Amino acid sequence: MSETRLNGADAKTAHQDLHSEQGAQRGEHPGRSRNPVIKVADLAWLEFEKPDLDRAEVFARDFGFHTAARTEHELWLRGTFAGSPCMVIRRGRTSRFIGPAFRAAERDDLDRLARHTGGDVRGADVPGGGTVVDLLDPSGFPVRVVHGAEPLAELPGQQPQLLNVGTDHRRTDATQRPPREPSRIQRLGHVVLETRVFTRALDWYLDTLGMIVSDFLFLDGQRGRGPTMAFIRCDQGGLAVDHHTLAMHLGPANGYVHSAYQVTDLDSIAAGGEYLRERGYKRSWGIGRHIQGSQLFDYWRDPDRFMLEHFADGDLFSCDLEPGWAPMSTSGLAQWGPPATRDFLGASPSSQRIRDVIQALRGDNEMDPARLLGLLKATNS
Repeated sequence: MSETRLNGADAKTAHQDLHSEQGAQRGEHPGRSRNPVIKVADLAWLEFEKPDLDRAEVFARDFGFHTAARTEHELWLRGTFAGSPCMVIRRGRTSRFIGPAFRAAERDDLDRLARHTGGDVRGADVPGGGTVVDLLDPSGFPVRVVHGAEPLAELPGQQPQLLNVGTDHRRTDATQRPPREPSRIQRLGHVVLETRVFTRALDWYLDTLGMIVSDFLFLDGQRGRGPTMAFIRCDQGGLAVDHHTLAMHLGPANGYVHSAYQVTDLDSIAAGGEYLRERGYKRSWGIGRHIQGSQLFDYWRDPDRFMLEHFADGDLFSCDLEPGWAPMSTSGLAQWGPPATRDFLGASPSSQRIRDVIQALRGDNEMDPARLLGLLKATNS
């Protein structure tokens, strides 16, 4: 793997483009590794356990997934795009997130990972086969890196609405009637994780999987202590890819926050949301447009309380953009839309959350009273 450029002559700084008003200061985290073990090509799928696969499949179809495979013990969900499934749900005693799987660019990458970590390359126990290396990140999440699985064939998708914009009239003598039906998920976009060991976890994904940072967030008055959130993309050189495939933020627990799935356009988000609402589901937050990543979004919780996002029209970055820096705040999550809800923020206190905070403050991690107060301030700003 060739060495990643940190300050190439043609690299664009955060001040030369529009994704952030601030760039890095001297000595701050560069947002990429000088010599990563490999460079993963994309996020492949996410793995969960749930006790009721029938209930999970009903919500999945209402949300916009197609069933790729179903057995007594496993449910594989997919979008309309060709390629990997989006999600695997295995039957388990409790509902829990297991971890992400990333797609390796080359078969040799798996051998390189295995040598570096002391792991093994083995056959993948997934539809389509392939090979896999199983890793463990510093937060304790199992991470799979896969290669060679037979891709799923493309399915029919929703057509984007033909819009009249200003003097550009592309639709005449015709009306707009987006069908009130499930949004048809196209593909998995990203996953967001909370971790008590943010810096260690960030460096692991950059050093081991070759990912690079698009944007850093820091706590008000604590920038000197380093970032507390990162939006991280895959490095495919000059090919522009999603602004973030993985996002992580510092918090009192190690856990899943949400995952995001691309749909066609704003009408797909809105009409699909009406379909969900009519079936008794409650939107967690949205509709709006994010700042970091620029996606149109809305958020829902499934019956097991996992949060999922529909998104469309996200930013695409090549390797040439350096990380932006911005203060962490709730008001900074969206350009427009309703205020972020307490449900979305996870701000409603629970006995488990209180236990997480106490354990984090007593443990060997990056949480301390100043960080905790800073996070609480960001939630209310």
